[in-house]
Amino acid sequence: MRNRTFRAQVGVENAAILATESRTHWLASEYRPHDAGDGWIELSEAALGASRELGEEEDGAITDDADGLRIWVGDEAYDLDPVS
Repeated sequence: MRNRTFRAQVGVENAAILATESRTHWLASEYRPHDAGDGWIELSEAALGASRELGEEEDGAITDDADGLRIWVGDEAYDLDPVS
């Protein structure tokens, strides 16, 4: 069974913040967001689960509601879409 990967286009600066400054960046590689280049961020299912543990005020927080699956940086939300 293969794990899914989720991607969001968050912008170059936000991708760097999520990959290097969010609270999850201290975790093992499979539990943190990765900067995929060109303003894209990628999360494995394990990273998505770890990010769900963040408080709503923290960069990298995840919401999954009527608006869809999204990752937050500051006051901006970005749609997370499965890619595999």
